[in-house]
Amino acid sequence: MIKTLVRLGAALTCAHALLLAPAAASEAFPSKPLRWIVPFPPGGSTDGFSRPVAKKLSEILGQPVVVENVPGAGASIGMERVARSAPDGYTIGLATTGTHTINPNLYGSRLPHDTSKDFTPLTLAARYVNVLVVNASLPINSVQDLIAYAKANPGKATLGSAGNGSSNHLSAEAFRLLSGAPTTHVPYRGSGPAMADVMAGNITGMFDVPITAMPASKTGKVKVLAVAGDKRTPFYPEVPAMNEVGVKGFGEMSPDMWFGIVGPAGIPKPVVQKLNEALIQAMRSPEVRERIAAQGFELWTSTPEEFAKVIRTDREKWGKVVKASGAKVD
Repeated sequence: MIKTLVRLGAALTCAHALLLAPAAASEAFPSKPLRWIVPFPPGGSTDGFSRPVAKKLSEILGQPVVVENVPGAGASIGMERVARSAPDGYTIGLATTGTHTINPNLYGSRLPHDTSKDFTPLTLAARYVNVLVVNASLPINSVQDLIAYAKANPGKATLGSAGNGSSNHLSAEAFRLLSGAPTTHVPYRGSGPAMADVMAGNITGMFDVPITAMPASKTGKVKVLAVAGDKRTPFYPEVPAMNEVGVKGFGEMSPDMWFGIVGPAGIPKPVVQKLNEALIQAMRSPEVRERIAAQGFELWTSTPEEFAKVIRTDREKWGKVVKASGAKVD
C-alpha cells in the first residue's frame, strides 16, 4: 500500500512538473542573447528601422539583441535563415511586403520557404510609402518628364530596387504599367547600394522610402518627383501623389506596404506572447516612436493573428499586381 502511494505521489509530482514546464519555460525566456535578422544589407531602410527597435527590445528583455544583416536573392536568403532556425524565440527577423507577399508570387516554387507556413508572425511594425527619385543631373523635373525621357530613349531609363520582389521593384513595375513608360528594372542587393547608384548617375532613378530618398535629395544629388500612391504622405506633404501628376490608379494597384517581425514556425505560444508584448512596448516607447516617425514610417502594431491575416490578404493582392505587370525574376 505504501509503495502504491509512493508511486502515485511520484506520478502526480511528475504530472505537476510537466504542467508547469511550459509556464516555467516562458518565464525563463529569454535567458540568452537574441538574433534579429535583417534580410538586406546595412545602410538601407530596413536596417535603419531595425536597429533602434532592437536596441530598445534588448533593454526590455534584459538580453542583447544582435542585428545581423543577411542579404541576397531578393531577401530570401535572410528569410530562409529565420525559417530554418530553432523555434525557440531566439531568432527573429524583419519581414516586409516584399519578403512575404511579393516574393511568393514572383518566385513561386523556387522560393525555398512558404511564407504562410514556415514563419510565426509576431507583430506588424510600420506602414510606409515609396517616393520616386531620379538623378539630379538628368533633364527630368517631373513624372511627365521621366515618362517622356523613357519613351524618347528606349532602354536608357533604368529604375533600381533593393532586389527582385522588393516593394520598390513592384512600385517600378506598377509605374511602368500605369504610365506606359518603357523603363528597365535593375535589381541590387539592398536599397542602399541602389540609391548610391542613383546619386552617382549610374541608373536613372528608383522608388524608395523617405528615410533614404529625402536625405539624398537634400544633398542635391537626386530629385524627388512623386509619392507612389493616390494621396500625399503627411511626412512630406510638399511631394505630389501619382494621381496628381497624371498616373492614375497607383493606390488601387499597390496595397499598403509594411514591415513586420516574424520568427520560425512553431514558437511556443507563451514565448510568442512575450515577444509580441515586448516588441510593441519597444516600438511604442517615446524615443523609438520618434525615430520611426523621423524615418517616414507610420507605427502599425498588431496581434500575431492580425499580422497573419495581413500576410494572407496582401499575398493575394500582390499576386494580381505581379500578373498584371508581367514582373519577372531576372
